[in-house]
Amino acid sequence: MSLQMVTVSNNVALIQPGFSLMNFDGQVFFFGQKGWPKRSCPTGVFHFDVKHNQIKLKPAVFSKDSCYLPPLRYPAICTFKGSLESGKHEYIIHGGKTPNNELSDKIYVMSVVCKSNKKVTFRCIEKDLVGDVPEARYGHSIDVVYSRGKSIGVLFGGRSYIPSSQRTTEKWNSVADCLPHVFLVDFEFGCSTSYILPELQDGLSFHVSIARNDTIYILGGHSLANNIRPANLYKIKIDLPLGSPAVNCTVLPGGISVSSAILTQTNNDEFVIVGGYQLENQKRMVCNIVTLDNNKIDIREMETPDWTPDIKHSKIWFGGNMGNGTVFLGIPGDNKQAGSEAFYFYMLKCAEDDVTEDQKTFTCSQTSTEDPGDSTPFEDSEEFCFSAEANSFDGDDEFDTYNEDDEEDESETGYWITCCATCDVDINTWVPFYSTELNKPAMIYCSHGDGHWVHAQCMDLAERTLIHLSEGSNKYYCNEHVKIARALQTPKRAVPLKKPPLKSLHKKGSGKIFTPAKKSFLRRLFD
Repeated sequence: MSLQMVTVSNNVALIQPGFSLMNFDGQVFFFGQKGWPKRSCPTGVFHFDVKHNQIKLKPAVFSKDSCYLPPLRYPAICTFKGSLESGKHEYIIHGGKTPNNELSDKIYVMSVVCKSNKKVTFRCIEKDLVGDVPEARYGHSIDVVYSRGKSIGVLFGGRSYIPSSQRTTEKWNSVADCLPHVFLVDFEFGCSTSYILPELQDGLSFHVSIARNDTIYILGGHSLANNIRPANLYKIKIDLPLGSPAVNCTVLPGGISVSSAILTQTNNDEFVIVGGYQLENQKRMVCNIVTLDNNKIDIREMETPDWTPDIKHSKIWFGGNMGNGTVFLGIPGDNKQAGSEAFYFYMLKCAEDDVTEDQKTFTCSQTSTEDPGDSTPFEDSEEFCFSAEANSFDGDDEFDTYNEDDEEDESETGYWITCCATCDVDINTWVPFYSTELNKPAMIYCSHGDGHWVHAQCMDLAERTLIHLSEGSNKYYCNEHVKIARALQTPKRAVPLKKPPLKSLHKKGSGKIFTPAKKSFLRRLFD
């Protein structure tokens, strides 16, 4: 195992806890940055270009028939082989936290439709489910098992917000363990079925899951209700006959107590567990090697890498599986020193470079990061605050310029301001008003004075007017300042009245010109 420090050359503020990494034929893509997405990459998917220990983030491109994919944090992700003949694979994405800090219950399927030397074009499709639909959650796992020539997805664990009827102002963002149900999801027909297994009594989240043929192994995890990380090891076997599926669960010995660990595959039968937590505020510095052989699992400790002092002394860490036996790690920087980085990043190689193509495309299902609020006493907004850096993508790229100043922490963003006396936009109750809105209310800029932002909904703007003002550079004044702005306008210059010229005094029809003396006499006469 080798540990190497890497630097992010641009837009480092995008990389925050909760992200996911996807490996398409050796190319790694970053997904799920925290903050509100902008025009340069509205889906939050970036190419993770690693060269000479430097990482460069480039926005990904999606086909025109793709659906909207929000930048989800802490989702469940796994690979799915569409057909054994083609060898291509897709990524299944379920759940996670949206930029609005709500939870998603949607399933997305990502695939590559075009690949060139410069860019990769993705297609994202949203799958509708019927039956026992899993509730919105995060920190769970989703895997694909194969049995009797068929495949099916298996979803388990996670956390969700408490029901709306129990949510108060103080406990609005309180979460609870999801019920320990096992969901079988048919991606082809969109059917979901829930199974209750007596061996699974407590809800788990941020656990490790390993799928092999028709079997899934679940180990570790955190039980929020009991605040423990049980050293359990479950073996769930799925049989897919012509009729109803058969689901069996067995409790095995030899489990480990860990949550938020990162799993990477080193060869066909071996996996390595890196990182995670063993107690509330104690990182797990030990690495484990997991061997699967003839439906048996063996977990043992292995030689740990030479951790740097920064990694040893940091309270938290996070990361993701880059594939090919490589793990991407991040730790907080020293915020006490001026000019210090918000995070330091490392690449841990757990396997040799001669990895087969099958290993490159295999990815574990479980998300690799844990909500820091669940493992440390600090709040998420306190732990991970970033100062914006005015870096951008290189000008020679064919993408729009990305500005890090646009990426704000949702707890401090101006979307939830009180823009006027009658403003009723609330972060806890807001629902989309315009069709152009995604997960945040539309805003318009008032040009009065130094300028300020107001909600388009509070200003009673028609959607057509909102789009018109957004596309152009016209100045706009809110309801409070429009009268002041009109009063300050310079009045239009009045057109002077034209005075008719003095007509020549002459006798009509005479054709004779009056002499000056006669003209003087006539003026006195008529005056």
